[in-house]
Amino acid sequence: MRKRPGEARKNRHSGERGERVDRVRGERETRALSEEDLDEILEGAEVPLLLVLDCVQDPNNLGAILRTADGAGVHAVIAPKDKAVGLTDTVRRVSVGAWESVPFVKVTNLARTMRDLKERGIWLVGTSDRATQSLYETDLKGPTAIVMGREGEGMRRLTEEECDFLIQFPMKGKVDCLNVSVASGVCLYEAVRQREPGS
Repeated sequence: MRKRPGEARKNRHSGERGERVDRVRGERETRALSEEDLDEILEGAEVPLLLVLDCVQDPNNLGAILRTADGAGVHAVIAPKDKAVGLTDTVRRVSVGAWESVPFVKVTNLARTMRDLKERGIWLVGTSDRATQSLYETDLKGPTAIVMGREGEGMRRLTEEECDFLIQFPMKGKVDCLNVSVASGVCLYEAVRQREPGS
C-alpha cells in the first residue's frame, strides 16, 4: 500500500504484527519476525549483539529475557519456530513493553540460521555445563551471538555443535546452573561491559 504525502512509513519491526491463538496455552500470540527481517536487521548493525534461544518454552523466561535484551541493546533475539514459546500475552506482560522494541525472530531451521550467522562473521558463543572456558575469559567485543539452551536440558546437540565456543559460569554455591533468563542477563551484560569505551 502506498503512503500518502506527509505520512510516516510504518516501522515493520514493532507494533502492528498479526496475531493467532496459541491452542496449548490459550493465549493470543503475536507473530514474530522472519528470516528476511533478520537479514535487514543485520545489514543495519555495525557490530551485532544477538541472542539465540534454543527452544526456551516458559513465557515468563522469554518475557524476562526480552526485557534484559532491550536494556543491553541486543539487535535481535532468535528462536526456532517449533518447540519454543512465542510472543504470548504472558510474554508481552512480563517483558514490560520490550517485545515491541527488541526484534524477535523465529526461524524454521535454527542450525542453518546459525551457520548463516557464522558466514556473516558473527561468532557463536554457547553456554554449556561441558564447557571449560569461563564467560569472563571470553572476548565478546566483536560481532557475537550468545546461544542459550532451554530450561532444564540446555542446548540440543546440533545447536551446541554449531557454536564456535562453549562457556560456563563460575558457580560458587550448591546449585549447578542458573535459570535461563538470569544466565542470559549475566552474558549480555558482560558483553555490554566489554563493549564500553575504554574497557
